[in-house]
Amino acid sequence: MEWNLRDRVAIAGIGHTRFARAGASGRTAFSLAVEATLKACEDAGLSPKEIDGFVTYGIETTDPYTLAQTLGVTRTRFMDRYPGGGESLAGTIHHAAMAIASGAADVVVSYRSLSGRLIPTQAGRAITSAERVSGNEAFRWDFLQPFGAFIPNQFYAMQARRHMIDFGTTSRQFGAIAVSQNANAQRNPNAIHCGRPITIDDHQNGPMIADPYRLHDCTQEADGAGAVVVVSSERARSLRQPPVYLLAAAEGSGRPDQLYNQLRHQGRFNTAGMEEVARDLYTRAGIGPAGIDVAQVFETFTGQVLMALEDFGFCRRGEGGPFVESGAIAWPGGALPINTAGGGLAEGYIHGFNNLIEGVRQMRGDSTCQVEGANTCLVTSGPSAMPSSALILRR
Repeated sequence: MEWNLRDRVAIAGIGHTRFARAGASGRTAFSLAVEATLKACEDAGLSPKEIDGFVTYGIETTDPYTLAQTLGVTRTRFMDRYPGGGESLAGTIHHAAMAIASGAADVVVSYRSLSGRLIPTQAGRAITSAERVSGNEAFRWDFLQPFGAFIPNQFYAMQARRHMIDFGTTSRQFGAIAVSQNANAQRNPNAIHCGRPITIDDHQNGPMIADPYRLHDCTQEADGAGAVVVVSSERARSLRQPPVYLLAAAEGSGRPDQLYNQLRHQGRFNTAGMEEVARDLYTRAGIGPAGIDVAQVFETFTGQVLMALEDFGFCRRGEGGPFVESGAIAWPGGALPINTAGGGLAEGYIHGFNNLIEGVRQMRGDSTCQVEGANTCLVTSGPSAMPSSALILRR
């Protein structure tokens, strides 16, 4: 059955700030969000006063009410927060699309802003009774921290090691992802790593952060913001930019025991946990992995990229290492170029939102690493934290 939202909505405007290392911009997340939203409206050729809907991440510090007030929005009709952080990326566009298609709103802005450290280390900090009430927090404190796992680097590294044990994946294969994305960033003047190319030897000689993850396997938190304007396809065709259509979107999880974090269960410990999302997405799009021309794959760490490529069917389970090492993900010339602006590893880490913006640029034909003839772009959200989300854009 055809998905009834297919091609009915479009991204009509994109905006982002300059990216800087976390804490280096000297700006608040709120001011960055305002700038990105104004730029997205200008890009679309719309007045900010025309916005009547806002969607953002559950952990976004810039609340949509204050943002609307500051922008001079005269009336809001729809507001939403997708639960969580990185897993929210594609979900915000999915929810914006449902609002547009249902008539709940006419012009919806999705945004994400960050300034300063996202997750300060919890090592040695006293745990409050309020935190222990949460099942998630109790799990982390009681079962992870006694073994020295305090921050994402440490507990996601365990998944990478599991994949290495089960399938023979190597550190050099993780490094192939970092090298490829860093090479893309050299063409992107807004990338934090622009002017700082790395080789596989640089990766291998980098300091160990959380075994097996080395320095270049890990995203580096950034100050920055991004925003996109979502409207009906009909409205988009009358605006300034060529429309980028939403071919499909999907969100969710597997079984209830898989909600929030894959560390809760061993059955899929060596995956990105997104097989169900991928299956729904391809069914709604009416295409499979072979129909994807370019991909923007959420990455906090290189291993999560490799596992997501397996979950989304670009290679078989356990074959992600040889796939990325073969050059398949490289631009130009790879069968599936990924994260063509540098992604979170090399452009800037704002919870994946810059990957969405790069996906739109690819579909417009104006990426700094443009994939020739690209008509479809997969955009995935954070893996291993459920529910997650993904979408497919089309030219």
